[in-house]
Amino acid sequence: MKRVLALLFLLFAAPALAQDQRPLFEIGLAGGAGYTPDYPAAAQSHVRGIVSPWLIYRGRILRADEQGARARTLLGDGIELAISASGSFPTASRDNRARAGMPDLDWIGEIGPTLIWTVWRDLDAAAPRRVVLETPLRAAFSTDLTSISYRGLTFEPDIAFQQRHLLVRGSRLRVSLGAVFANDRYMEYFYGVAPEFARAGRPAYAARAGYLGTRVQMSFRVPITETVSLVAGGRVFNHSGASNRDSPLFRRAWNYSV
Repeated sequence: MKRVLALLFLLFAAPALAQDQRPLFEIGLAGGAGYTPDYPAAAQSHVRGIVSPWLIYRGRILRADEQGARARTLLGDGIELAISASGSFPTASRDNRARAGMPDLDWIGEIGPTLIWTVWRDLDAAAPRRVVLETPLRAAFSTDLTSISYRGLTFEPDIAFQQRHLLVRGSRLRVSLGAVFANDRYMEYFYGVAPEFARAGRPAYAARAGYLGTRVQMSFRVPITETVSLVAGGRVFNHSGASNRDSPLFRRAWNYSV
């Protein structure tokens, strides 16, 4: 569920232009579907999909593109401070055995600052490559589309290898390794069991702050035409040693998304 990792398709407004001379502003439509866990360390996964407008703005400070929406400022050679965002799908508790009878998990959006350090780069025009370290600290909010609730903080350091023009002109490969930490309020949203929802096999539980898990993920974007691209991605998430592994809602140490 986390990061809305899905098989994205029909990614309009992500063209591969000659010499990478991309326009300042584009607008289009994005649609996708993916098989993702209901929540971190869930035993069940479901197919989910979404269709939404797709906006690209490649400004010097404000930017929304294939890497997400953010505001950025350069702090030095290869170092920038940005504001980034992410999100995840909702889960209906009636469709998850571990959460039966509990409140649903709503749409989640996260936003906050991240320090981005380009550790290494190869500016070969044929296939530019780089290794990037990112340290996003984000505030999380949930919504059922009628109200918004604050759900705590996450810290997700991540190191990624990125390469453009691999096999196909205009393509983009990203492979990353990262860990996720969160405060007790965020953990409570996924792993806490209030006394009124306790039952046989699901005792009351108060979640703790700390380590949530480690993930390896990959995405590959290929232009189909000048205005249509296909993006495929996958992720393996290991929750062994997580601070809430004793929660009755913690059901599986390994999660997979595609």
